[in-house]
Amino acid sequence: MKFAESPVLAPPLPSWRARAVLVLVAGALAALGGRAFYLQGLNRDFLQAKGESRYSRVLELPAHRGRILDRNGEALAISTPVKSIWAIPDDVTLARGDLERAAAALDVPRAELRKRLAGADRDFVFLKRQVPPEVADRVASLGIAGVYQSTEYRRYYPGGEATAQLLGFTSVDEKGQEGVELGYEKVLAGHPGTRRVIKDRRGQVVEDLKGSRPAQEGEDLILALDSRIQSIAYGRLRAAVERNRARAGGIVVLDAVTGELLALANLPTYNPNNRNSLSASALRNRAVVDTFEPGSTLKPFSIAAALEAHRVSPRTPIQTAPGTLTIGPATIRDAHPAGELTVAQVLQKSSNVGAAKIALMLRPEYLWSLFEGVGFGHAPELGFPGEANGKVRPYKTWKPIEQATMSYGHGISVSLMQLARAYTIFARDGALLPLSLAKRPAPPAGQPVVAPATARAVRDMLELAVQPGGTGPRAQIMGYRVAGKTGTAHKQENGAYAADKYVSSFVGLAPASNPRLIVAVMIDEPSAGEYYGGSVAAPVFAEVMSGALRLLGVPPDAPMRPIELPSPSAEIRESV
Repeated sequence: MKFAESPVLAPPLPSWRARAVLVLVAGALAALGGRAFYLQGLNRDFLQAKGESRYSRVLELPAHRGRILDRNGEALAISTPVKSIWAIPDDVTLARGDLERAAAALDVPRAELRKRLAGADRDFVFLKRQVPPEVADRVASLGIAGVYQSTEYRRYYPGGEATAQLLGFTSVDEKGQEGVELGYEKVLAGHPGTRRVIKDRRGQVVEDLKGSRPAQEGEDLILALDSRIQSIAYGRLRAAVERNRARAGGIVVLDAVTGELLALANLPTYNPNNRNSLSASALRNRAVVDTFEPGSTLKPFSIAAALEAHRVSPRTPIQTAPGTLTIGPATIRDAHPAGELTVAQVLQKSSNVGAAKIALMLRPEYLWSLFEGVGFGHAPELGFPGEANGKVRPYKTWKPIEQATMSYGHGISVSLMQLARAYTIFARDGALLPLSLAKRPAPPAGQPVVAPATARAVRDMLELAVQPGGTGPRAQIMGYRVAGKTGTAHKQENGAYAADKYVSSFVGLAPASNPRLIVAVMIDEPSAGEYYGGSVAAPVFAEVMSGALRLLGVPPDAPMRPIELPSPSAEIRESV
């Protein structure tokens, strides 16, 4: 063997390799030292935050949501304390049978409960929220380590279905989702607080830290609503929808002096305290968000415009014979051809031909300006989410036939709330009132739309419309003078009017001598045989108005004698 090949006699490793390793080790130590100095001397917050995350917690202190009360202090929505069951998955220790017993107590599938507890990447998980006290007690009696309880609040609505669409509801976190709850979220919700604490490894609070912030409770909201009138309105509307086998219905009751909303009900509805079978149709606040063609309930405004323009007076004769009016390719018809009628009789007998002839006496912009003046085409700004604007087309695009049909409520769309508000001009001598969901300390000033004499003249005509010889005698109330108008309109489907689907309506005010209340009723698609507003909607008006006036102690302004209704064969029907 050669000398150079002997491992013993081979030369040692190159000296530069040892120096390189030494430099690398020294550099690593320097980097670690620099990092330690940075974290402990220059950026101490990082390590402090990491340390505190092991034992410090910031707990949210829920703010108690404000109550919703009616004008008399009756509770409409309140928050009641409930328990929520939660866990720290890493700390949960399950003995034999604990999972099954916990799942049974919480009424949660065992597989779902196991899945929630298997969240290794989470240090907090809700097992079930807002459970009754007896359920929370059963879970606590199991004594499962790592499972805890906390107090939350759940919204409760004493009025149930009667006030569902009006009040809306809240989410599981008490955030407003619909109705007043959503519209007045900022007032009702308040602001949650915080509590900084130190917890041990079992999740128990062992010390409070500085920096806690108390919760700011939500404010109570006092609505203008009268629960007694609301109950009457809902009950009578429900009976009418069922009696007429209707698709839906709505009713609005306004204070004609203050513009306050005293009642609002819709059908179909739902139970806000149990929303397991909630449907989209039941959610709709139809009186506010849905629009329809108002039919003959719009005739008073067309006549008011003509009176205001001095084109007619209540006694001006209008020739309606032969009961038809042809404009271009279209023909307008009356249900009961009547020959020559005065303007007052045109409204009393609800003549489409007469209303069209009166409207055609006006310049289009004049009729349009009155529609705009009473709020058609604009949301009533009550504070409800999704308030409908309705539709009034610009007058420059009107053709004569369109101006004629709009005079009796076709070719224009309004919500029931808009229609009820528009009638305030007849109740308040020509002034349009702003509406309010909240209780008002004093009546507001109205916006003048027509002259007081014009409003009073139309009100007198509306009285004739509910008396024998008019289309709405079923709206009469014993002891009170009533003024109002019936409406019946074909529904639109796929761009055309459906032959056998109607919207029946009635809007009226009482006492006519000094109006205190306005009630508007809409019945959608009655299918039990009757469909005229005078037969379907007017009786609902009479029942609700009668009950409300007596509840409010409004003195009678008419003799207390029984109402005499015409026989069905002699009853006047409005033209459709």
